[in-house]
Amino acid sequence: MSALDVAIELLSRLIKTPSFSREENQTADIIHQHLVDTGSNPYRIKNNVIAKNTYWDDELPILLLNSHHDTVKPAKSYTNDPFSPEIKDGKLFGLGSNDAGGALVSLIQTFNRFCDYDNLPFNLLLIASAEEEISGVNGIALALESFPEIMGGIVGEPTLMEAAVAERGLMVVDGMSKGKSGHAARQEGINAIYKGIEAIEEIKNILFDRKSQYLPDTQAVVTQINAGSQHNVVPDQCTFVIDVRVNELYSNREVFAILEKNCSAELKARSFRLNPSRLPKEHVLFRTIQHLQIPTYGSPTLSDQALMPFPTLKMGPGDSARSHTADEFIFVQEIEEGIHRYQALINELIKTVS
Repeated sequence: MSALDVAIELLSRLIKTPSFSREENQTADIIHQHLVDTGSNPYRIKNNVIAKNTYWDDELPILLLNSHHDTVKPAKSYTNDPFSPEIKDGKLFGLGSNDAGGALVSLIQTFNRFCDYDNLPFNLLLIASAEEEISGVNGIALALESFPEIMGGIVGEPTLMEAAVAERGLMVVDGMSKGKSGHAARQEGINAIYKGIEAIEEIKNILFDRKSQYLPDTQAVVTQINAGSQHNVVPDQCTFVIDVRVNELYSNREVFAILEKNCSAELKARSFRLNPSRLPKEHVLFRTIQHLQIPTYGSPTLSDQALMPFPTLKMGPGDSARSHTADEFIFVQEIEEGIHRYQALINELIKTVS
């Protein structure tokens, strides 16, 4: 069988097997067995499947190949059975086919191609990860704990095989303005709503001046507000939520510090985990995609890149616009192109790093 045939067969098996986030044990079994059957020695950390190249050398740098095997739940508007893979008009239909099954099976075939090379100038690490759709703690972050130093990573997501060299980070911040309760008729107390409005206006006026070549400006947008218990009581508390999108020129903690400095309300970040990502132009991965003339762009959507504290690029077959849609599909030709381009990228990296 050709690499494409093997990839389609594996992807079809994965589509048939429900793998919602935190429930990926069966697809983890399938991927693990596939790697065993193709000559690797994989192991698992929960539902993350991990494999190393045959001639792993602890003295060499590590290149990560990663994509995820969990899916969202199917949209109610599906007209096809989401768990019945079907090829029609050159399209492979099924839940997870595009996000991110096509990238996953293409990366697995690429790993299989280079796994037994005895003169690689870097180690090749494959991680088929869990919980990507929910940025869960038992996904890629857990799997990477055993690998503190990684040269760079290729994250398989549907990008039409263009290279996302920057990705927006996400931070959700809770704000609270405090007042003093009193009777509304006598205008007693200190109205927390008014203080909240002042704080929200302060947030609205914050400008983040680091301009990205690839992504929109960093922004903080208030999306929820809550105050008051009844019409005749001046509220003593006003809470609100800030949705913060961070370009690759800031870290989440830097942006939070700016918010705290310029806002009179009490602020608390729910998490700093989902940081923006960037691939520096001097990095070997960036130089390689330039040499191969692969188009670059900045991605507004979040992926497991946010949990990788090392340089990464996001690239894979399929189209992000099809992700999480009813009757999800990927073109068979896109998977073929994905395998070809991933392998060309590794070949070029071998020349560059050697």
